[in-house]
Amino acid sequence: MSILEYMKILLASNNDHKREEFSRIFDTHTIALPRDLSLAFDFEETKETFTENALDKAMALRPLAPAGWVVLADDSGLCVDALGGGPGVRTARYGQKPDGTLLESGERNQYLLKNLSHLTTLEERSAHFVCALALVVNEHRIYTVCEHVDGFIAFEASGSTGFGYDPVFIVEAVGAPMATLAEGEKDRYSHRGVASRRMKTILEEIEL
Repeated sequence: MSILEYMKILLASNNDHKREEFSRIFDTHTIALPRDLSLAFDFEETKETFTENALDKAMALRPLAPAGWVVLADDSGLCVDALGGGPGVRTARYGQKPDGTLLESGERNQYLLKNLSHLTTLEERSAHFVCALALVVNEHRIYTVCEHVDGFIAFEASGSTGFGYDPVFIVEAVGAPMATLAEGEKDRYSHRGVASRRMKTILEEIEL
């Protein structure tokens, strides 16, 4: 029997939006956040690649996971060519208020748009979303994937679905901001959707 048939997945995140996205793709399995199992989990991402951060996060949560649960972690971010690939692995920490606190999601979008306001064509505003996943079954069975989706930074935010930078990221394949796509369409094109399907493909042949 393959892992894929009955996984209980503990997600190394406190983000309800991410749980919703993973639950749609791993739709026959249980997806839980640490707090759902009364676990306290907070992890600082300090590495220079998405895959390293995802793997470190998964390995940090693994000792806390109850028996029978596998751990899935992701590290995802926005890479803008005009910003030298930034904010990249520091996407969630992009921009600060005068008192040093981090900007809220909508404020980060506006901060990004302001920093790109001198670029007047979409071609100059090329970018890509990256998602790295790490799944830890046990100390000997660890799997990682990393995928991306190409696009552009819009000139203004639009759309009400998704989260994070979705309102300002135009998916190249459909020519529309990610936050304007229906859930199923977003899952088809998004970095997290592509990476999750790749992970499912890998797991289909794995035996416990």
